[in-house]
Amino acid sequence: MDDVVATEQEHRLIEKLRERGLVDGWLSKWGQPALRHIEVGHEPQRLMDATALQRRFTACAYGTPSPGEGLCASWVEQAFSRLGLGVVLGNAAQLYDGYCHYTDTADLKVGMIVAVPSHPFSAQGLAQGHVGVYLGDEEVMDAVGEDVRKVPLTLWLSTYGLISEPRWGWLGSIGLA
Repeated sequence: MDDVVATEQEHRLIEKLRERGLVDGWLSKWGQPALRHIEVGHEPQRLMDATALQRRFTACAYGTPSPGEGLCASWVEQAFSRLGLGVVLGNAAQLYDGYCHYTDTADLKVGMIVAVPSHPFSAQGLAQGHVGVYLGDEEVMDAVGEDVRKVPLTLWLSTYGLISEPRWGWLGSIGLA
């Protein structure tokens, strides 16, 4: 993959991952791609194309504070419960296995959860994974520690997709589109 074209942010990410021994060349030590790009023609949904319910969910995500360290799934579930469509429970790996079945970014819609079943940045993450919410416009929001943050989609997928392929889907199989 010598022909990989990366942004400045992506180059910085790869260098940090190399320094930690997580990436060699353009592959993670688990054999996953070090960079995950959005292919032309496979762009995810934009926020301006979202339904009113999808937009309301993004507003709920913005208004939901982090419940604390290691509780990314709880944050997603609390934001979703504010819609009044029920409560869905599970850790990130369980949400990944139960609801995330898509891998083509063309299928990624505003309000879908984006998850991995495992990541190498903490013992809890290795065992339970990580999950966030797709906001549209190629951004993901997630809870890390005491903070809720927005991250470019490609950086989120590349960072958390080192052990296994990130996937996405509707939380609780409840489509918002």
